[in-house]
Amino acid sequence: MEWRGGKVRYLDQTLLPAVESYVETSDYRAVAEAIRALRVRGAPAIGIAAAMGAALAAYESRNLPPAARSAATEAAIDLLLATRPTAVNLHHALARVRARLAAAGSDPAQDLLDEALALEREEETASGRIAAFGVGLLPRGADVLTHCNTGALATAGEGTALAVILAGWRNGIVRTVYATETRPLLQGARLTAWELLRAGVDATLITDGTAATVLSRGGVGAVIVGADRIAANGDTANKVGTLMLAVLAARCGVPFYVAAPCSTVDLRTPAGAMIPVEERDASEVTHIAGKRVAAEGIRVFAPAFDVTPAELITAIVTDLGVARPPFGESLVALLGGPSGGVGRAR
Repeated sequence: MEWRGGKVRYLDQTLLPAVESYVETSDYRAVAEAIRALRVRGAPAIGIAAAMGAALAAYESRNLPPAARSAATEAAIDLLLATRPTAVNLHHALARVRARLAAAGSDPAQDLLDEALALEREEETASGRIAAFGVGLLPRGADVLTHCNTGALATAGEGTALAVILAGWRNGIVRTVYATETRPLLQGARLTAWELLRAGVDATLITDGTAATVLSRGGVGAVIVGADRIAANGDTANKVGTLMLAVLAARCGVPFYVAAPCSTVDLRTPAGAMIPVEERDASEVTHIAGKRVAAEGIRVFAPAFDVTPAELITAIVTDLGVARPPFGESLVALLGGPSGGVGRAR
């Protein structure tokens, strides 16, 4: 995701790994659709994309009278906000954009672009700090298991959970990585496997259902995943299937870590039961690469995320440090108080 000459440029993740296709657009509506359709995905990445989309809207309306210009930009922000309900980074990013718009000077388009680029820089810095804090949690010589995609495709830097894994690999701590395929959209098989191979990491792809066998055999020293929203008590929403891994890790005595920037922590949401869980279209379950694989007429339940309760999480790695249970205290301490959970302090 990058700003290039008045346009937003992004890699269409729905085409990976077969095709690396970059899209450029000057239309915020196209950015909104890219987020909704998962062409751009990953909690930090969609926050940045939405902020850049808002900047595009401000540029589009910059010749209107001030009141109409502001109203048009606010409407665009509302459209971007409605694309994905679970990932709180999107909401935090657009809250910052709204605040910047309200305080904008004579050139609100430039002000909003400055805010979007600041978000991008902050998330890139956060990625490196997460890796630095998290790598010390990984046992030397052990295998690591991860779920979904948490690398550069999902962030502005090297990632969240995957950034920790890459740091562990480069430092000779991680022996091998097990990546789940991540049904129904196969982000693990299509995206994480692609990123791991490009980084030269020794990696093995497994089906989601194989995780129990891998964990029960021993050898896995840690499970580490990302997050789309972390409630004040530590309950964590992440890609559906994460809860299953957390239960398995607890049963097998394997530490279960969550890695996410503090922009993913939402201290205004007390517990996981209050996190809105997005449901996706049934076709994402019944079809693979456009081909039907399920019986015609079968009913489908397709949540994009599930919520892992805090008691199953060993630690939460953020760019401000490592939070440990009780998370209701440690997360507040990291973020500087209850009001700190709306984006990163600037």
